[in-house]
Amino acid sequence: MASPSIATEPAWLTARRERAVSLTGSLSLPSFRGNPGWEFTSLKGVDLDAYGRPDAGGVDAGGLGVFEAPAGAVTVEQVDHSFAEPPHGVADGALVMPLSTAVQTHPELVERHFGSIVAADDPFVARNEAGWQGGAFVYVPRGVHVEAPIVVTVVQSQARTALHWRTLVVLEEGAQAEVWEQYVSADDDQDALVNVVSELSVGQNARLRYVCAQGLDEKSVVFGSQRAIVERDGALDWIALGFGSGNGRVAMETQLVGPGADAKVTGAYATRGRQHLDYATTQEHAAPNTTSDLAFRGVLDGRSTTVWSGMIKVDPGAQQIDAFQESRNLLLTKRAHADAVPGLEILANDVRCTHAAAIAQIDPEQLYYLRSHGLAIEEAKRLVIEGFLEATVERFEEGFVREAVAGALERRLEAVLG
Repeated sequence: MASPSIATEPAWLTARRERAVSLTGSLSLPSFRGNPGWEFTSLKGVDLDAYGRPDAGGVDAGGLGVFEAPAGAVTVEQVDHSFAEPPHGVADGALVMPLSTAVQTHPELVERHFGSIVAADDPFVARNEAGWQGGAFVYVPRGVHVEAPIVVTVVQSQARTALHWRTLVVLEEGAQAEVWEQYVSADDDQDALVNVVSELSVGQNARLRYVCAQGLDEKSVVFGSQRAIVERDGALDWIALGFGSGNGRVAMETQLVGPGADAKVTGAYATRGRQHLDYATTQEHAAPNTTSDLAFRGVLDGRSTTVWSGMIKVDPGAQQIDAFQESRNLLLTKRAHADAVPGLEILANDVRCTHAAAIAQIDPEQLYYLRSHGLAIEEAKRLVIEGFLEATVERFEEGFVREAVAGALERRLEAVLG
């Protein structure tokens, strides 16, 4: 694995890092209930400066992950801030490599897109921009279809360290690709910080499936700033799986900037103990004749808590919009707690925007029906939970994506239910 020196980076990136360091010192962290979007997640007891820089490591990322890479997949692996050499065999001018490598080999291309979607005006983004190493860069030129899934595995192996991870995915006009990204811990009982920034650019008539799965140790903290821009007639299929970490907040924003753009966002999480997961989603319709469909489902055990806050924004002049969002949560104990907060901000008058939210415990009538057919109580509960999550899996067509998501949910459910 490699870890190039920041001193070898081009001047434009050095200048961005220096600006980010300055912003880190001037931007204060959001306060609990004092900043919009932070009404449910407190940073009390979280000292970001207490997490140091990881040492160079040699841990193998093989065998670690929420899902396994299929045969023929193009893989990118990173452990802490040490990353593998770029993969080979990506044809037709497509690029798949660590972002640090792309900065060296394709500096003008990276400079054109880096930071163009997620701005460093946020304390977490500023810290990421100042300290990221490695990362992932996926570039698919005009009209190129990358058939093999691109699987990115990020492993944190050192306690009390901060792993700043950066992803930049660019699909030009008519391009297609499927990117699977997962963040995991190498060991249990690992108190650490993961700070993620993801920038997704989906060009005109391009197609991107982006899967982001988080299976970090439950003592860790995770923050994420993820944003996608979809151009005219482009399509984004975004899947988020949240299983690990003990605290944190992830913002997922999709902006539909061209007519005919479409976004489908699917999220699933399963928590236990005292875990706290917070997802903030935004579907922004900045152009007319755009569509979006978002669905999140969660299963909560123990005294865990979750938050989903969703916003559908329709900009002025963005007429003939069709947007939907829903969040449904199943509480397995009386002490588990979920908040689901849908929101609408509509500045156009020819739209169809709807939302739904539900939080409930397992229906005793369902349990009674199953037990009356000879099932034990635990087996009956398991069937009800599996049926609840099946609606998430059914959003995908038959094939690798459906099998991988179903398998990941099944394995997490085994861990939650013991």
